[in-house]
Amino acid sequence: MSDCAINENEMARYVRLALTEYFGDLDGEQPGCGLYDMVMNCVEKPLVEMVLQQVGGNQSRAAEMLGINRNTLRKKMSQHGIE
Repeated sequence: MSDCAINENEMARYVRLALTEYFGDLDGEQPGCGLYDMVMNCVEKPLVEMVLQQVGGNQSRAAEMLGINRNTLRKKMSQHGIE
């Protein structure tokens, strides 16, 4: 099994745990916002930050590692206030 598959399974488990806790806290109420956007925003910022840290701030390498182009990376950095 590749490292990506192992990490993906572990990350998916953490997302499931967080969502289980979130729904438990709602106690049957409906979420007040778009759940998809909420989760993506919570995951995307630390993902971009950690990848940039891993590559020493090199945006080209970070974009390659993320599988996106550098302009998309810069847009996401701007959206999340990442310098």
